Amino acid sequence: MPDYIPPALDWVREQVELYEKSGGTEGTTLRDSGLPCIIVTHMGNKTGAVRKIPVMRVKVGQGYVLVGSYGGRPKDPVWVHNLRANPDVTIRDRTEVTKMRVREVEADPERKRLWDAAAAAYPPYTEYQAKTERRIPVFIAEPV
Repeated sequence: MPDYIPPALDWVREQVELYEKSGGTEGTTLRDSGLPCIIVTHMGNKTGAVRKIPVMRVKVGQGYVLVGSYGGRPKDPVWVHNLRANPDVTIRDRTEVTKMRVREVEADPERKRLWDAAAAAYPPYTEYQAKTERRIPVFIAEPV
């Protein structure tokens, strides 16, 4: 089993730790926003280590939409590069843990449908896209 490297940001690390330590019964909303989140366990692109991140819970059918918004910053979050290189992930949605495979969705109408679902679940995504010149990456995680 590869080593686990915890998230560098304190609040992200604390969110992951609470979610996982409780078996998915606590820490299931992002930063006390009241909005549900999931934990995505993935492989580091450069390190080969296990990485974990909380992302907004956007359920579409049996899959999840993962949005690389990074708050509208100019660059993609590191986990976007990790998913592009290593698409096999595990998703923890509260107490359920499922192996999934992600794929980046770049073409409409599928991308628009997924983006709209994500923006409905978390309206700030629209603001984030407006404040950055990059096209925010959209992935769908689907059961293997």
